Amino acid sequence: MKRAIISDIHSNLEGLQAVLADIADQGISEIYCLGDIVGYGPNPCECIDLVMKCQVCLLGNHDQGALFDPEGFNSGAERAIFWTRDQLENPKGSPADNARRWDFLGELPRNVRENGFLFVHGSARNPLNEYVFPEDIYNQRKMEKIFSLIEKHCFQGHTHVPGVFTEGMRFFSPDELHYEYRLGGERTMINVGSVGQPRDGDPRACYVVLEGDIVRFRRIEYNMAETIRKIYDTPELDNFLGDRLREGR
Repeated sequence: MKRAIISDIHSNLEGLQAVLADIADQGISEIYCLGDIVGYGPNPCECIDLVMKCQVCLLGNHDQGALFDPEGFNSGAERAIFWTRDQLENPKGSPADNARRWDFLGELPRNVRENGFLFVHGSARNPLNEYVFPEDIYNQRKMEKIFSLIEKHCFQGHTHVPGVFTEGMRFFSPDELHYEYRLGGERTMINVGSVGQPRDGDPRACYVVLEGDIVRFRRIEYNMAETIRKIYDTPELDNFLGDRLREGR
């Protein structure tokens, strides 16, 4: 069985549409989303509507920020969340669509466990907010505590930096793995990267396909210029949020 795992869409409709098209081209019908559907980008309502079709979706910290009050966000991210909330409260569509989106966000779980696999947005220890960066392999205490909560393998997002962490305190980028990793007896954390705002220096949208014990990283071109244009045309969204898309930072 093939399963696509996506994360960190951040209201980037063009990125999401390109990734969903690539998933469909591979004949994959089962999609898991690890959260942060909204935030930063210009199309929160449209992205929520598409993600509703996923078999599983988790709550991300930006999704929670739209539902409640954003905490720990920088000024640009906070402004984007308040604008996102306004879009959800005053949509161009029907009141029924508005209620459906709010209900969907409000019912999202923080984690899902299946047959030794754990799916979270942040980490096994703090599913919503904890970042696990590549350099954390040098923080043995932190990594040991997180790995102790993982039965076999954990899929996560949040940092927008894809790759594989092993229990042996190693991190492998998709490039180093030639975009493919075989799951074995060693516990791992797999960051699936970001659909809507990559931060590993590669501006292409990123997600993974899980087939049996094989994890494949996919990078997808999308109409970035259109996303940037819409960000520039929205005064409440900082131009920086568009500029960073070009560099994947």
